[in-house]
Amino acid sequence: MIDLRILRENPDLVRQSQIARGDDPTIVDAILEADVVRRSSLVEFENLRAEQKTIGKDVAKAQGDEKAALLERTKTLSAEVKRLQAAANEADEKLNSMLLTIGNLIDGAPAGGEEDYIVLRHEGTPRDFAAEGFEPRDHLALGEGLKAIDTERGAKVSGSRFYYLTGIGARLELALLNAAVDQALQAGFTPMITPTIVNPNVMRGTGFLGAHADEIYYLNADDQYLVGTSEVALAGYHMDEFIDLENGPKRYAGWSACYRREAGSHGKDVRGIIRVHQFHKVEMFSYCKVEDAAAEHQRLLAWEEEMLKKCELPYRVIDTAAGDLGSSAARKFDCEAWLPTQERYLELTSTSNCTTFQARRLNVRERATVDGKQETRTVATLNGTLATTRWIVAILENHQQPDGSVRVPEGLRPYLGGLEVLEPVAGV
Repeated sequence: MIDLRILRENPDLVRQSQIARGDDPTIVDAILEADVVRRSSLVEFENLRAEQKTIGKDVAKAQGDEKAALLERTKTLSAEVKRLQAAANEADEKLNSMLLTIGNLIDGAPAGGEEDYIVLRHEGTPRDFAAEGFEPRDHLALGEGLKAIDTERGAKVSGSRFYYLTGIGARLELALLNAAVDQALQAGFTPMITPTIVNPNVMRGTGFLGAHADEIYYLNADDQYLVGTSEVALAGYHMDEFIDLENGPKRYAGWSACYRREAGSHGKDVRGIIRVHQFHKVEMFSYCKVEDAAAEHQRLLAWEEEMLKKCELPYRVIDTAAGDLGSSAARKFDCEAWLPTQERYLELTSTSNCTTFQARRLNVRERATVDGKQETRTVATLNGTLATTRWIVAILENHQQPDGSVRVPEGLRPYLGGLEVLEPVAGV
């Protein structure tokens, strides 16, 4: 949720953010009108409530006709106060409902839609398979040859876009995730195994129940949601709390299963395990002071790149355009690995600076000293992917060899018992 004070004091800033996102800027004027109505209703209610309290004291002192008249007035006031209180509550609910429709104020993100990102840099050089004399196999062909991925039985048991990771496939995912946790530990993160089912207020608080709510699995019988990222549970961890950030950010690394409906993506990346309904992920999450958020964002990006380099993957870093941001992000950087068989870049990580947007909704605050004065204020939250199942796609394709074997990146070998090469399974 954006800061209402900013909207009141600088509505043009919010309008510009809405336009950059491709959202409706006229909602700003509607909110300002709703704010005037709310404040007017509240003043009217509070004035009449004050009169009601004053008359209540006068009744105790009055006698005879005066007391009877005051009692009659209290009855009238009581009904009117209830009416005004209901009106004030309704105006407040309407305002808050409208505020929830506005995405975070963008902060440096380029304007435009999905294709309007800016490439910040390229790292590593994609292999020239033609020069090496062979046609690269895609990740599913390699995974089936290694007896590492089984999508046929996944679909049989759970439907399309489910899969089994078997044998070395399961070990490879665990190697990735354990390497990510070890790196997070070295960087000062607290590892967390998080809940994957959350209450509506937490899902709403992180900004996931907006335009893309159809991507989320809803458990109707329980009025709860399956998370698509441990970011949700980590954002809710300190809900309704004051946290101490005087010694630096609070950083958590959440390991969880993740669930996404992938609604509306039929025909896109449906082969293999690129776009699936269930996967595992290690997610970085940081609570920090508002003034430290931009620098923390760069640190999260650097940690993501460190993991990509351990996996020896060629990749690029993009500055995501405003229209492709989630509602809670003010800015987002993606790291995309080269996918040889499709000759394109595939997103493996993203890191978002959500500024105070999520924490304001979830009521996460700090008591800080600013310019020598103590004040209570909302904290900033940031998140970033450190490893996920999808990385297997890029690892298999980029490190494959002519015989269908796959070289293990040196950074993952300690997590696979020193294994250097994944060998095809005979008879597959």
